[in-house]
Amino acid sequence: MKRTLLSLLIMVVFSCNQNEKKEPLADEKIMTEPDEGIGDGAVSPAVAFAQNIESAHNKETWNTYKAVAFDIDLTFGGNPRFSGKITSLTNSSKIRIDKEDGAKLIYDGKEVFLCPKIAEEKGARFDMFTWQYFFALPFKLTDPGTNWEVLGSQKIAGDSFNRGKLAFENQIGDSSKDWYIIYQEPETGLLHSAVYIVTFGTAIEKAEENPHVIVYKDYIVLDGVPFATTWTFHNWDEKDGIGKQIGEAKISNINFFKPKDDLFEKPEDSKLIPPMG
Repeated sequence: MKRTLLSLLIMVVFSCNQNEKKEPLADEKIMTEPDEGIGDGAVSPAVAFAQNIESAHNKETWNTYKAVAFDIDLTFGGNPRFSGKITSLTNSSKIRIDKEDGAKLIYDGKEVFLCPKIAEEKGARFDMFTWQYFFALPFKLTDPGTNWEVLGSQKIAGDSFNRGKLAFENQIGDSSKDWYIIYQEPETGLLHSAVYIVTFGTAIEKAEENPHVIVYKDYIVLDGVPFATTWTFHNWDEKDGIGKQIGEAKISNINFFKPKDDLFEKPEDSKLIPPMG
């Protein structure tokens, strides 16, 4: 794979940020290393793999910002699936979604609310957490409660990609039985793709029969942080790897900002969307 202009730009930006480090915001919780390592303060090869991707995405700079917002236009099978603006604190502790149809979803750090009360609630809690997580994934790989395993590399179009499997401890998120297989770009070190299963409302045995993969493309660099502006969704299996495309998301208008105090507050005309079960 030839080195692209983007990969060179990312390396220059990252080098500059290493020389001019910003201090995290005072009230920002920086996620810590979940693995006990292999002695003398070293981390395991599996965790080092995850940290390497976070470094390529300049997580250090990401953590200096309080909040981030982006627009998303998502289609599956050629049909519209989800359009709107997603806003979150960079540590994902609060999230807001403003849908194109006028409905709003708010996660205030404890509970999920849908506004207005008459809005369709089917899939609301799934939408609340899924698309924001896919966006923030390169910065959440070593969150507390994450567990890593090194996998063998796999070739895609003649290039060999290093891989690791991400799983979660119990009580992490709405679906702690989810897992991901993370592929890393060999040239840039960026996140290339993530195999995933969806256990939300589904038994894990059933979910594992139908894994999919999201491929991150068309990276841009904003304030020193690389973001993929196209996601493509595909079928996936261990033998053949990435298969037929089944969906696509376009990401635009990404921006960092300092949120107002009431941005993630429960709206007046809203209803609670509780966890399943």
